Amino acid sequence: MSRAKMAVVLCMDVGFSMSSSAPGEESSFEQAKKVMTMFVQRQVFAENKDEVSLVLFGTENTSNSLASGDQYQHITVHRHLMLPDFDLLEEIQNLIPLGSEQGDILDALIVCMDLLQKETIGKKYDKLHIEVFTDLGSPFSEDQLDIIVANLKKTGISLQFFLPFPVDDEDRGRHVSAGAHASRNQNSFPGKAVSGQQKEGLQMVKNLMFSLDREDGLEDIYTFRESLERLSMFKKIERRLMPWPCQLTIGSNLSIRIVAYKAFTEEKMKKSWVAVDAKSHKKEDIQKETVYCLNDDDETEVQKEDVIQGFRYGSDLIPFSKVDEEQMKYKTDGKCFAVLGFCRSSLIQRYRYMGNQVLKVFAAKDDEAAAVALSALINALNELDMVAIVRYVYDRRSQPQVGAAFPLIKNEYECLAYVQLPYMEDLRHYMFSSLKNNKKYTPTEDQLCAVDCLIESMSLVFEEESEGTVKDIFKTSKFPNPLFQRLYQCLQHKAFHPDAPLPPIEKHLLDMLEAPREVTEKCQAPLQKVKALFPLKEEGKMKEQKTAQLIFKDNNEDGPNAKKAKTEDDEANFRIASLSEGSVTKVGSVNPAENFRVLVRKKNADFKEVSQQLIKHIFQFLENRGLLYYMKSIDCIKVFREDAIKLSEVQCFNDFLEALKKKVEDKNLPDFWEIVIQEGISLITNEEAEGSSLTAEDAKKFLAPKEKPMEVSPVTEEGGDVDDLLDMI
Repeated sequence: MSRAKMAVVLCMDVGFSMSSSAPGEESSFEQAKKVMTMFVQRQVFAENKDEVSLVLFGTENTSNSLASGDQYQHITVHRHLMLPDFDLLEEIQNLIPLGSEQGDILDALIVCMDLLQKETIGKKYDKLHIEVFTDLGSPFSEDQLDIIVANLKKTGISLQFFLPFPVDDEDRGRHVSAGAHASRNQNSFPGKAVSGQQKEGLQMVKNLMFSLDREDGLEDIYTFRESLERLSMFKKIERRLMPWPCQLTIGSNLSIRIVAYKAFTEEKMKKSWVAVDAKSHKKEDIQKETVYCLNDDDETEVQKEDVIQGFRYGSDLIPFSKVDEEQMKYKTDGKCFAVLGFCRSSLIQRYRYMGNQVLKVFAAKDDEAAAVALSALINALNELDMVAIVRYVYDRRSQPQVGAAFPLIKNEYECLAYVQLPYMEDLRHYMFSSLKNNKKYTPTEDQLCAVDCLIESMSLVFEEESEGTVKDIFKTSKFPNPLFQRLYQCLQHKAFHPDAPLPPIEKHLLDMLEAPREVTEKCQAPLQKVKALFPLKEEGKMKEQKTAQLIFKDNNEDGPNAKKAKTEDDEANFRIASLSEGSVTKVGSVNPAENFRVLVRKKNADFKEVSQQLIKHIFQFLENRGLLYYMKSIDCIKVFREDAIKLSEVQCFNDFLEALKKKVEDKNLPDFWEIVIQEGISLITNEEAEGSSLTAEDAKKFLAPKEKPMEVSPVTEEGGDVDDLLDMI
């Protein structure tokens, strides 16, 4: 089902009277242009199929199909019906001049109606609409007013007026329904005197709107300022209602024809960024070419048909051809909405909802048997407070999901609401220490009451006790996505000012997601109470850190000095590592640096044995040759060096680094060694640790490049390198 399609004519007064303005205000001409610009840009970014035309009256020249003799003069059809675009926006902003003549507003209306009738022949539109922007300062003839009213009724054309001033307060108060809406209009005109001609025009507009048999006729008369407030938000992109027909099955014998619709889903930009030539701004001027090369010195080119996919498993690459990938896919029989069973709704925890959409499931249209069966299921689930656990497959190319179907009963309809549930791999289990067992973190009764009051004062639900109604004062479903709004604002700005910097974020976007004013005011007292009961104290100067030698020396001594002091950083690192790693028994390939850090801090840890596990992974990473693996090796080496200093295992690290340098030369890995030099990772000197006999000069020479370039050695046979190097160490 597609959205209603509209044909809209923007009818703008450009006569010389539009140049007038109230003190401190923009002219009516500029305000009207702003309103029209915002209307058109909303249409552009909404990506709908509405067509827009532009008619000007008060122009020096005349260009319309009805003009003859002295009839319909100074009226120009500036743009015929077509989809709005940036060209129209630019014309409204920069190319529409203020005229020096006056045009008859009723003649302009007749031209607009004629344009709509002629240019919509053979096309299907759900609505025909005219919007008139004027200050009513030009003279007009009411001779054809009755004919205009009759034609508007006959053709079903709707009409709106946009003026620089409001309809008088007495009339406005009778016909405006919303109090805030009325108060805004009462203050929308700063008090400029209305001329006699404008009063006549205003009376004519009132007569015209009431003659259309509309009780709320004056609600279609807006001020420019009010319109700018309403149009400040870009229109949301319209989406078609896409049904998903399927069979709801329960067991092998019961099947119900259903149709599902997306009730909620994450909105994404329909159009994405594309690469264009910086000079011509054309996509066609850029050609993409993909070349596959081996990771060798010559970067030998490989043909596309000689390339297959590989899946990285640890440090190994497992090749997968297209045939393998096709066979590996989970095969389904197509669409599926099968009930696997039922459970209590309380067992489906809200925090386990996942996926990016909610489906509403209805009985198939015009199928009475399906409607009766589905209604029975929905009402039974509702009465028993249960949900259906469902296997959902969108089509044969999709992966199966397991979800919950909740009964949803409204005054207007009843349906099932489907929400995806997680598989085992989707769950994340974390272990944290309990706050209840620590008296230091147990709040007092006063503190609990203060926080309760704060939460209550910040409630976003307003209860009307007299009427017994509940009102949500912060409905996020009514807010446009600020990301989209900002993007539209920047795109529109760049379209007209390509070399100018982007404008600041508009204030209404920043204010939109702030707490409501009534909530902010109400929570001030509770906040002060919380602040008083939870004081922040300055800890003062940090304790002087002890050296690594003092912390870790005499590890094997008994007596009062057996418990060694640790710095706060060490304790924090240890706690975080323990939480994230769980029970670590060996250095793994996923997070070797942290595994090493945890293991060497354990009681009776064998530093050399643990370091050999780390070294083995470092050498395996280097075999893979890639920046990602190089950086992972660097992290491991840094941790190795740091803990070797702390635990007085200097020689173990220095032997490793010399062996590493030799391996780098043998394997021709100058790019990796360059990273080592840039990071300043060298041998441990006697200035850093007492167990070292090397000086700072020795460490500097170790990193210095050799006088002759590194020769490329022949590729040695794989296997044995890692073990041989470990034996050397």
